[in-house]
Amino acid sequence: MEATVWVPAVLILIGMVGIVIPVIPGLALCLAGVLVWAIDTSSTLGWSVFALCAVLYLAGLALQYAVPGRRLREAGVRTSTLVLAVLLAVVGFFVIPVVGAAIGFVLGIYLVELGHSRDRVGAWTSTKAALKAVFLSMGIELLAALAIATTWIVGVLVSRA
Repeated sequence: MEATVWVPAVLILIGMVGIVIPVIPGLALCLAGVLVWAIDTSSTLGWSVFALCAVLYLAGLALQYAVPGRRLREAGVRTSTLVLAVLLAVVGFFVIPVVGAAIGFVLGIYLVELGHSRDRVGAWTSTKAALKAVFLSMGIELLAALAIATTWIVGVLVSRA
């Protein structure tokens, strides 16, 4: 296999891993992989595939924030709660390697909501709503990455035919 195919494939694969392990900008890396391929092929097909992947990327970004954000507002979770939870996730990442970010995020949401409502059940309900929104966001991003990867694979196969 040529480097013009496996380098973009590796970038797309690393991007998909980066979606699940949010340290790497996953979706952007997937699009970068397709861009590398499009630059290398320098063909109308390559640039058309890249343009379609860019549209999928933008749609994924828009949906990734719009859909979970609306659900969070419906559940009554404030944006400030999420900002503080992300800060606690960053601290947790350094305090407890590997799982600290997840623990810090969940704990951050719970503590902020508990401070707002003084109700443990309500705080836990808000925490569950926020976690569902985060997983929904990751799912949307992963689906967009899979759509980008599939589009790229079809482009590679068509260019070789």
